[in-house]
Parts: sequence; structure tokens; C-alpha cells
Amino acid sequence: MVQVTPKAVQKIREAFVREKVTGGLRLGVLGGGCSGLSYQFKFDPRPRATDKVLQFEDVNVFIDPKSFVFLDGMTLDWKDSLIQSGFVFENPNAKKSCGCGTSFSA
Repeated sequence: MVQVTPKAVQKIREAFVREKVTGGLRLGVLGGGCSGLSYQFKFDPRPRATDKVLQFEDVNVFIDPKSFVFLDGMTLDWKDSLIQSGFVFENPNAKKSCGCGTSFSA
């Protein structure tokens, strides 16, 4: 199962309001990036027929079946630091990842 922390849920909610969009957050995995696979993270107005739909409070997360294989067990969090603030993918399926944290290999 994929988890989204309360802090990440709040930041997703704020992004939906700021961008004036509705629907859900699509999480996925695409080929590419410096480590082989990249995380996909975008707004989507509705799930596809085969998507897993997860709900965290009032935030829906859509994940396609192929991506779910790589994301199962992952936690999406939000971190604030002196250097950077942003979403963090804590993925136990990632064997290695790049320095920016948006690309990994399984």
C-alpha cells in the first residue's frame, strides 16, 4: 500500500486550491531520469478505469497498475529544511536513487 503523510496531504490540498484544479493527484513511474525511472506527480481530473484510487482525508491519489508495482510500500512525505522544501518519496523498492530524489532504479 502507498501512504501519504498528513503534512503531504496538506501540501497537496494547498496546491489544488492554489492551482484551482479538482480531481486527484496522479502518482506514477516513467522510464527515464538519471537512475532509470522517474516519479510522475501531476493533477488529474479523474481516475482511469484500471487505477487504484487511494483516499487520504479529502485527497484522492490515482496510481496505474504498472506504476503500483514500483510504488507499493512507498510513503509520500513533505520535508522542510534550510536548503530545500518539497515532497519526498520514501520508496523501499528503490535500489538506488539520484541526488535530487526524483529518479530511482528498482
